[in-house]
Amino acid sequence: MIDKVLLAEKLTEQIELTEKKILGFEEMSAPVTPDDAIGRVSRMDAINNKAVQEAALAKAREKLTKLKVIQANLDDPKLGLCKRCGRPIPMARLVLMPESAFCVRCSR
Repeated sequence: MIDKVLLAEKLTEQIELTEKKILGFEEMSAPVTPDDAIGRVSRMDAINNKAVQEAALAKAREKLTKLKVIQANLDDPKLGLCKRCGRPIPMARLVLMPESAFCVRCSR
């Protein structure tokens, strides 16, 4: 049996943290303007870093979407059950990774 109150608290924490990360990633993935007075190698490095930040931003947005879906479905009787095997997902896993839809065994 999952502790829905604890899970709701953890979801709220994770949503707030993820929203802050998204803001940071958005700032760090700003376009590299050709007007910046940096060298060619530095510009290439900045462009590479921008691509890394954009990938992290996409992952953070995906996680935020999953967290909000779970938060909206806290009353679902299937919440906390593995989507593959149907067994309960341990509460510790739900608290650490609330966006996880699979138990540890099935996530491999």
